[in-house]
Amino acid sequence: MDTSFLITSFVTLFVIIDPIGLTPLFIALTQGMPPEQKRKVAIRAVLVSGGILALFALSGEAVLGFIGISMPAFRIAGGILLFLTALDMLFERRTKRREDRQEEEEHEDPSVFPLSIPLIAGPGSIATVILLAGEQSGFIGFAAVMGVVASVLLILLALCLTSGALARLLGKTGVTVVTRLLGMLLAALSVQFVLDGLRDFGFAAS
Repeated sequence: MDTSFLITSFVTLFVIIDPIGLTPLFIALTQGMPPEQKRKVAIRAVLVSGGILALFALSGEAVLGFIGISMPAFRIAGGILLFLTALDMLFERRTKRREDRQEEEEHEDPSVFPLSIPLIAGPGSIATVILLAGEQSGFIGFAAVMGVVASVLLILLALCLTSGALARLLGKTGVTVVTRLLGMLLAALSVQFVLDGLRDFGFAAS
């Protein structure tokens, strides 16, 4: 296996998934949860994301093509879902829902949505593993791509598991400010996803 391919794949996926950028987002999405539940959310998010990326690395575009979904359409759908999450963060709807359920000692579980989909295993990372797996065919190529995916996800998991110290450093006000700022960035990112999908369809200028 070409070392340059592994290095390029790691750098590409690391930038696309962005473990460093997702850590404060994980703090915001799990605000108010006990440490044990945060650990479960982090582990579940990484496992689900790894499974999804493995599926697309193995089957590629055939998975979407089998059910008649194009990558541009998938990108637009991911952008819309991400925009809904951004609205929750901007207007603190998630916090209000948690307060309403506090008597039942329940918390929303963001591990599958929006952490796994579309933040970790989103259109960008899915498209990336499809392309990388296509460059190196066969089992060795698949194993190499998944090894890179696993390394990036393990870095993300380590950052999420140590996010409590960062949350204490920021304090409640700091987390609130970060949540609002990330909500704005997520809204912009979601719009970019939609525009990219529309451009692929020929409905938006490049």
